[in-house]
Amino acid sequence: MSPDGKLEIPAEIESQLKSGDKYTVTVTADSIVFEKMKAGFDWEELRRRRDSLPPDPNPMTMEEICELVREVRREKLSERE
Repeated sequence: MSPDGKLEIPAEIESQLKSGDKYTVTVTADSIVFEKMKAGFDWEELRRRRDSLPPDPNPMTMEEICELVREVRREKLSERE
């Protein structure tokens, strides 16, 4: 790692990465793995990210979620008119 927190990649590895592509980087004690991200939405990646977060200290109730859904539906209906 550089002093500013960026990962320093050897030139021979960096030359194999395609500009514009996105990669998931996993760092362990003895390896660094670059995995090219697929186009589109990756549910497994979302699940991994969600599972790595601490629990929500203020989770929404079912009633709050329902009200939020109702509000979005009302907004979408008003946009159509």
